[in-house]
Amino acid sequence: MERTVQVPNIGCNGCVRTIQNEVSQVPGVVSVKGDVAGKKVTIVWDEAGGATWEAIRAKLIEIDYAPVE
Repeated sequence: MERTVQVPNIGCNGCVRTIQNEVSQVPGVVSVKGDVAGKKVTIVWDEAGGATWEAIRAKLIEIDYAPVE
């Protein structure tokens, strides 16, 4: 599965690194790519690996980078 979402709190590359580091720890997440200029994050995950959009979204909210859907 893949989803790209707007994350208004992204302000710098450090924000993207934090999102990548934290979301990558969700079991089943394959990749996390951020775009500072577009304030977007693209996440690829494997549901067979245990990841769900709900778990990923919860992690983003937990680290104060709530997605706008």
